[in-house]
Amino acid sequence: MGRIYAGILGPLAMAIVICRGIKDASGIESTLTLAIVALAVYAIVGSVLGQIAQATVDESVQRRIEQQLAPHPTHDRPSGAAS
Repeated sequence: MGRIYAGILGPLAMAIVICRGIKDASGIESTLTLAIVALAVYAIVGSVLGQIAQATVDESVQRRIEQQLAPHPTHDRPSGAAS
C-alpha cells in the first residue's frame, strides 16, 4: 500500500507545483526543480503513510480472525437438563 500512496501523492504534488508555476509565469528551471523536490518529498510521505495504513489493516484483520477462531465458552449446563 505504501508504493500505491507514494505513486499517487508524489506525481500529484509535482503536477500541482507545475500548474502553480504556469499560473504564476515562473521560470522553467525553478519550477521544475521545485516540482522534483515536491515529487520526492510527497512520495516519501506517501510511502510512510501507506505502510502505516497497511500495518493497521493487517493488525485489524489478524485480530478479527483470531477472535473468530478462538473457542467460544460453553454453558455449564448439562446437555440433557431441562430449562
